[in-house]
Amino acid sequence: MIPFDFESRTRIVFGPRSLERLGELARELGACRALVVSDPGVVAAGHTERGMRTLAAAGLAVQLFDAVRENPSTDDVQRGVEAASAWQPDLLVGLGGGSALDCTKGVNFIHSNGGRMQDYWGVGKATRPMLPMIAVPTTAGTGSETQSFALISDAQTKAKMACGDKKAACRVALLDPELTVTQPARVTALTGIDAIAHAIETFVSKRRNSISLMFSREAWRLLSAGFSRVIDQPSDLTARAAMQWGASLAGLAIENSMLGAAHALANPLTARFGLAHGEAVGLMLPHVIRFNGELFQDWYRELAEVGPAASRASGVDAAGGLAEFVELLLRRAGLAARLSCRGVTEESLPALAADAARQWTGTFNPRDVAPDEWVRLYQQAF
Repeated sequence: MIPFDFESRTRIVFGPRSLERLGELARELGACRALVVSDPGVVAAGHTERGMRTLAAAGLAVQLFDAVRENPSTDDVQRGVEAASAWQPDLLVGLGGGSALDCTKGVNFIHSNGGRMQDYWGVGKATRPMLPMIAVPTTAGTGSETQSFALISDAQTKAKMACGDKKAACRVALLDPELTVTQPARVTALTGIDAIAHAIETFVSKRRNSISLMFSREAWRLLSAGFSRVIDQPSDLTARAAMQWGASLAGLAIENSMLGAAHALANPLTARFGLAHGEAVGLMLPHVIRFNGELFQDWYRELAEVGPAASRASGVDAAGGLAEFVELLLRRAGLAARLSCRGVTEESLPALAADAARQWTGTFNPRDVAPDEWVRLYQQAF
């Protein structure tokens, strides 16, 4: 058994139609004024209005901030802070995908503690208590609802900043798989691959421990089986539930372990070339698995044995079999398999590698990555 220190800071409420409990849960937290943070797509789907109705029916005064964009930046957070300053809420509700949830945390950091988002880059930088938050994810991907981290891009430098503090953990994660049925097919694919990457990378992280492995293993079991089903049968609520719960478990794994080189390689692709985060991670993940597998075959074999038969190699190369399975999922979802297909130039690879080497998540990769190896991983994906 590997030692660990685990404290659950987030209550998890899971099940179809659980959105109807949002007002009840908000009242249990003693809230009177709620700011709902959402995005235009979720508003158009009708989920935001339903959530706001349940809050109003419970007696709360409710205001909406819905200007969150994909891959939220410091500009998005600042607009949300202005909305919070004008409304003066005692509860923040993030209702949307990972971008909305991260933006909600970003707003909370600055509204509660002052300063700029850059001041919270790192871990444990908040000095004051933060407002209670309820997270209502409408995608199955980032697992932000069960993490105390927000991933925010600097609007000027494009650097992706991981801002973490235990005070930023949501008080409640409200998981209603019915909300994920309305996701466009591409969003389902991108968020699902991201969640799968979380399960795999946390399982082999340098900070892996007995509690994180439990979360990673179960997340992988659910996600690896559910992904193809939601791609082929988008209305399959059982598969949707497996993906949403699996993504949240992977979020708990991140909270108690950490990610690795695939995420370190993905962030510069998003910053420099605008690749969607899930696609960038998916492109790099198989190459990172093979790279790590040269030293950590047994770990990947243990994980593969939990998943579908297709993820298990017939020979000694467990990592190779797992990497091939991930590539199969990428093809099935219609996601890019090569960087060159997404406008990345070969001349940019050294600069991308330099950026990747500076990413915090890369320091937790089980195998240390030398400067020339960052370039080689990009070359393999090119």
